[in-house]
Amino acid sequence: MAPAATSGNGVRAPAAAQPLIEVRDLKKHFPIVKGIFARPAGTVHAVDGVSFHIDPGETLGLVGESGCGKSTVGRTVLKLLDPTAGTITVRGEDITAHDAQQMLPYRRQMQMIYQDPYASLNPRMSAGEIVGEPLAIHQAATGGERRERVAALFERVGLRPELMDHYPHEFSGGQRQRIGIARALALSPELVVGDEPVSALDVSIQAQIINLLMDLQDEFKLSYLFVAHDLAVVEHLSHRVAVMYLGRIVELTDKTTLFETPLHPYTEALLSAVPIPKYSARNRKRVILKGDVPSPINPPKGCHFHTRCLYATARCREEAPQLREVAADHLAACHLHDDGIKLPLGNGAAQNT
Repeated sequence: MAPAATSGNGVRAPAAAQPLIEVRDLKKHFPIVKGIFARPAGTVHAVDGVSFHIDPGETLGLVGESGCGKSTVGRTVLKLLDPTAGTITVRGEDITAHDAQQMLPYRRQMQMIYQDPYASLNPRMSAGEIVGEPLAIHQAATGGERRERVAALFERVGLRPELMDHYPHEFSGGQRQRIGIARALALSPELVVGDEPVSALDVSIQAQIINLLMDLQDEFKLSYLFVAHDLAVVEHLSHRVAVMYLGRIVELTDKTTLFETPLHPYTEALLSAVPIPKYSARNRKRVILKGDVPSPINPPKGCHFHTRCLYATARCREEAPQLREVAADHLAACHLHDDGIKLPLGNGAAQNT
């Protein structure tokens, strides 16, 4: 049985008998080719062995630095990118090898909200046509019925139906993102992947969109994979949080436990950089990491984080740690916990300058 999720206020909720979606050892590598003969010149290890599940009605936040593979995970889970290895299971059925025709029923169940509200809408289509396009493609509604459903979606996301005949350039950024949300909801999906859907918006508009997403989740029993780099946003919206570093998940647990008791040095550094008042009573000191994130073309041997870790050992440089349960429903990929060593993780006692 899957670990219990938590509600928006951090209270644990009973686990579902079967996850809505389950990902096991997912990998996505991009080949690098050079020259007119497209000779292989390397590989980008964008996603390098990621595992997680999402229960019905749950939000899993996926956080990490830019370039760590968060967006690639979201696109691969939806089969917009074909995985290099691993499995993707939806309600117990393995869809990893499904072709475009076999994926059609799952397209209705899984939709995406894109990061850029300016680039994700076709400028040659009216807003109503954009929202109604999924209904037309899947032959879910035609003619007047389609227009009625689009008008209802406009109202539900906070737009006036009279704006259906307007074009994307006539809307503000927040309004465009509402159009993108309405499009994602058109086929009544169960899972919505949000690829940093508020990062391009003003702070005041971000709050409106986040509250809208939460209201829609309650109303339609949606599950979210919410990709973001803003920890405050993730803390507000998510039930559980997975922390990514250079293509791998290094920690995964419910949001309250993660923010109060991080068990991975990278999570500790992230939380010290962006303190959230609700969890700041511990007076964490700033953890400053040395160096830059290594290249995904040539990731370090062993633990990917060892080149910047305050606590790295010889074992970390040779052996990749497995994501395992270190505490109750709290997974971490760190050798430091194997021998029961209690280091100053989470208390900010160490500082790398």
